[in-house]
Amino acid sequence: MRNIRIHVDLPLAAGTEWSLPAQAGEHVARVLRLVAGDPLTLFNGDGSDYAATIQNVGKREVAVRVGARQELANESPLRLTLAQGVARGEKMDLIVQKATELGVVRIVPLLTERSEVKLDATRAEKRLAHWRAVAASACEQSGRARLPEIVPALPLSGWLHSLADDGALRLALLPEATRASRELRFTAAGGVLVVGPEGGLGERDISALTAAGFAGLRLGPRILRTETAGLAALAALQALHGDG
Repeated sequence: MRNIRIHVDLPLAAGTEWSLPAQAGEHVARVLRLVAGDPLTLFNGDGSDYAATIQNVGKREVAVRVGARQELANESPLRLTLAQGVARGEKMDLIVQKATELGVVRIVPLLTERSEVKLDATRAEKRLAHWRAVAASACEQSGRARLPEIVPALPLSGWLHSLADDGALRLALLPEATRASRELRFTAAGGVLVVGPEGGLGERDISALTAAGFAGLRLGPRILRTETAGLAALAALQALHGDG
């Protein structure tokens, strides 16, 4: 029987009983069509899975009882932050989903010189909630029990000024760069990878990144789309310096 994993924002502990949040309960009852007695796995982002059993499926709620806790050890030893120029529509969803599967610990949506997406306060809040839901779903599918942090969209300049000097390797994907992934050396602080939006990083963006200590990173001789570039780089970095 397949392992059904559901993310819930609840303080899970063995022996406790909960009503699933409305969206999770509807998914369990109407989409998965589970019934009382069926097992499932819950996680809340603390790094563990919790075995659970459905106690009751009602019209308005699904009651579960939490069982044993299992701490997972499937996080990458390489701590990576993806700072992604906000891409249009489903492209950004794809980036968030796959970056989560590839083990990033943080995603920073960036507004850059050539950004085509404009976000007012209301839209920015809705997109942030949506991206976090996409990441939670990706964790359910991929077996991660820790959700990546996704921060509100920030202008590149403001984000650079807020960066902590924590020793993380600072990298920006640039077609003209000469440094290859295999040449990098990471410390325990990991790395931060900047990827431009559809139009790439502009001259002012690159100047600001250079001044902030970011080095150019090259993937190969071909120019990749924004929804391909960051994911390809993350996969390469994980294979060479993390999960691999």
